[in-house]
Amino acid sequence: MKIIHRDAPPRIVWALEQAGIHPLLARLYAARGVRSADELDDNLARLQPPEHMLGATSAARLLADALQAGQRICIVADYDCDGATACATGLRGLRLLGAPLGWAAVDYLVPDRVTDGYGLTPAIAERVKARGADVLVTVDNGIASVDGVAHARSLGLQVLVTDHHLPAVVNGEVTLPQDCVIVNPNQPGCAFESKSIAGVGVMFYVLLALRAELRARGVFTAQTQPRIDTLLPLVALGTVADVVKLDTHNRRLVAQGLRRIRSGQMPPGMTALFQVAGRHPLQASSFDLGFALGPRLNAAGRLRDMTLGIECLSTDDPVRAAELAQQLDTINRERKTLEGDMREQAMQLAEALWDEADTPPTALCLFDPDFHEGVIGIVAARLKDKLYRPTFVFAASQAPGKEHELKGSGRSIPGFHLRDALDLIAKRHPGVLLRFGGHAAAAGCTIAEEHLDTFDQAFQQIAAEWLDDATLQRRLEADGALDPQYRRVDLIDTLHQQVWGQGFAPPVFCEELDIVSQRLVGQKHLQLKVRHGGEVVDGIWFGHTDPLPNRVKLAFRLDADEWQGQRRVRFLVEGAEW
Repeated sequence: MKIIHRDAPPRIVWALEQAGIHPLLARLYAARGVRSADELDDNLARLQPPEHMLGATSAARLLADALQAGQRICIVADYDCDGATACATGLRGLRLLGAPLGWAAVDYLVPDRVTDGYGLTPAIAERVKARGADVLVTVDNGIASVDGVAHARSLGLQVLVTDHHLPAVVNGEVTLPQDCVIVNPNQPGCAFESKSIAGVGVMFYVLLALRAELRARGVFTAQTQPRIDTLLPLVALGTVADVVKLDTHNRRLVAQGLRRIRSGQMPPGMTALFQVAGRHPLQASSFDLGFALGPRLNAAGRLRDMTLGIECLSTDDPVRAAELAQQLDTINRERKTLEGDMREQAMQLAEALWDEADTPPTALCLFDPDFHEGVIGIVAARLKDKLYRPTFVFAASQAPGKEHELKGSGRSIPGFHLRDALDLIAKRHPGVLLRFGGHAAAAGCTIAEEHLDTFDQAFQQIAAEWLDDATLQRRLEADGALDPQYRRVDLIDTLHQQVWGQGFAPPVFCEELDIVSQRLVGQKHLQLKVRHGGEVVDGIWFGHTDPLPNRVKLAFRLDADEWQGQRRVRFLVEGAEW
C-alpha cells in the first residue's frame, strides 16, 4: 500500500478560516477541492433551479395535466435503495401536490430482480396497463429501456422517464427512448451541472418543477404550496446509499436531509429503520444512511421484494412501519449470512487462480452454480477491496426460460472504467453480451453460460491493456498529521456530523508513530497502543493480524470509544507503510 497525502492549498485554507470555518475542517475541505465557503452553504436557495434540468418543465406539465384530469399514475421503480427512496419520494410528493386537486390515484410497481431484470420491459408495461394506469413514470431506470418505452406508448400510456444512469450506446451512437418525456442530467443536451445526482434527486427535482407549474396554474400560492422539503430525508438516504459522488449539489441535499432527520422530521419508516439498526437519529450521519439504513432496504431487493422497502418508507402508520422495518432487518441478517458464505467460497475460487508465490491476475472473473444473483454485487465489491483488482462475479439466472444465462455484477478500481470495458468486449466479441450497463466503478451484464470463458479472456485482455503495476498498487489518500490539540472527543463529534461519502472522503490522518504495544483480539483484529503527541492512544486495525514494526507510518480515522461510561479517542487504522 502507498499512502498519498492530499494537498490542502494554504491560501484556500486561510480563506476558509477567515470565513469562520474551523481550522481543521478548513484544511480537510480544501484538500477535497472546496475553494470557497459558498460551496459549504447548504441553503436550499443555492440549489440549481429545476428548469436547468432538461425535460423537467415538460415533465411538470405532463404530471400537472394528469393530476388535474384525475388520471392514474403508476411509478415503475428500481429494486435498490435509490429506486425505493425515489419511488417513496414520488408517491409522497404526488400525493402532496395532488390532494388539493381532488386526489389522483398514484400506484407503483417494482420489477422482480430475477424474473424481470433491470429496467422497464414490454412485460412490465403490460402489467402497468393492466392496473388501469394512464401515465407511467420510471424512477432510477428507463433511460436505456428503448423497447419498454416503445411498448408502453403502443398501449396508449404516457411515459415519463426519470433516471440518472448513462444512456444506451448502439453502434457508437447514443440511443434514447422515443415519444416520451425524459428527465436525466446525463442525457445529451442537458446543462444541469450536477451529473452525479442520484435517481431520488432527479425525482425530487421533477416534484419541484411540478409544484412551480401548479403554482403558475393558480392551484397554489407561495404561501399555500406544500412543503416539498419534507422529502429531503428520503433524498439524503437514497443519495448516500447509491454511492454517487458527493459534489457540492449532492452535499447540500444530504446536509438538508440530515438536518431534518436529526430534528425528528422524517417518515415513520425511516424512524423505524434507525430503531432496528440501533442508531440514534439525533446524531445521524451519512455513515448511518450508507451502512445502517441503506443495506436493510437493499436486502429486500436482493433477496425478497423491494415492495417491503417502499411500503416501509411510504406508510404514515408508525406501527406498520415498525413491522416492516423489523422484516427488513431480518432479511438483512439473512443477506449477511449468505454474503459471508459466498465471499468465502469466492475467495477460495479466486486464490486457486494463482500460485501462492505469485500476485493475483490483473482482473478476476468468478462463477459458481451455487452463487445467489442477489448478492453477487456485494461479493464482487468485497473481493475488489481485498485484492484490489477489477472483479466480476457471475451467478446462474433463476428467471424462467433463462436457465442457460449468467448474470454478472462487477466492481472496479480507479483507472479501469468498467462500463467502457464492457462496451469494448461487446465490440470485440459481438453477441457475447446479451445486456450490459453501469458506471466506471460498478456495472452489470448478462451472458450465455457458454460464453463465460470468452468473457473471462476478453476481460483479462482489456485489464492487461489498461492497467500496469502503478495502477494496480493500492493507494490510500490521507490528510497528513493530526495536531494533538485536535485529538478531542468533541471534535470527533464535529467531524462525524459533516457530510462525507463518495468523492468527499471522510478524513484519514497519517503520520509516523511509535507502537507501544500490540496484540490480537479474537484472532481477527490487531489492537494497538500508540504514542501520539507524547500521550498513549488506543488503536485498532480491524481485519489485520500481522504484527507491525516498533515505528510505522499509520493512516487512521478518529473514533470515540466508550468504556465504563467514559468516551475516549481511538484511532481506527486504515493502512500502514514501512
